[in-house]
Amino acid sequence: MRAIPTFDLETEAYAKGFGRVVGVDEVGRGPLAGPVMAAAVWLDPERIPDGLNDSKQLGVKRRKALDLMIREVADVSIGSASVAEIDQINILRASHLAMERAVARLRVRPDYVLIDGNRVPRELEHQRGLTCQTVVKVDTLSVPIAAASIVAKIRRDLLMVDLAQQHPGYGWERNAGYPTVEHKKALRDLGLTPHHRRSFKPVHNML
Repeated sequence: MRAIPTFDLETEAYAKGFGRVVGVDEVGRGPLAGPVMAAAVWLDPERIPDGLNDSKQLGVKRRKALDLMIREVADVSIGSASVAEIDQINILRASHLAMERAVARLRVRPDYVLIDGNRVPRELEHQRGLTCQTVVKVDTLSVPIAAASIVAKIRRDLLMVDLAQQHPGYGWERNAGYPTVEHKKALRDLGLTPHHRRSFKPVHNML
């Protein structure tokens, strides 16, 4: 049985005197095309939508419904790093850059940030007055991180649908740029687009 995200980590932080706790998650490390995107979410403890879970555990309809609920009650922001940035600084650093941008765009600056992963983005780590905690194990996943995973997934999928209309044939509206059989075949048949990550091996090998 899969663990359900809780508000325990946030409760602990609030008990220590922190005033505003947010969750941050990213999506899009693995695709061969498109940006990497992150979301930062602050949830009002009194208005947490029911059924929040990691986006990968939810169906499309449920993700979309929860995305709307989250945006109605939460402080939500999006950050991204472009394909050019991914190729220049590597996907891990680009993922962190997207997280940093998401946190910076929140309406109210947080003082405690829960981050999905095992490394703190360097800009967040060095900000005075900002405490960061990484969350790795799924059984300790926080509700705001789950909310952030949903928001980031929805926004990136919508972007890839839009890019699919500009570059038909790769199936991005279905695979979101991930290296599916369909996508890799299209790479061989149609070649590269400006949205392909040239630093990724399957793409780089075609150059």
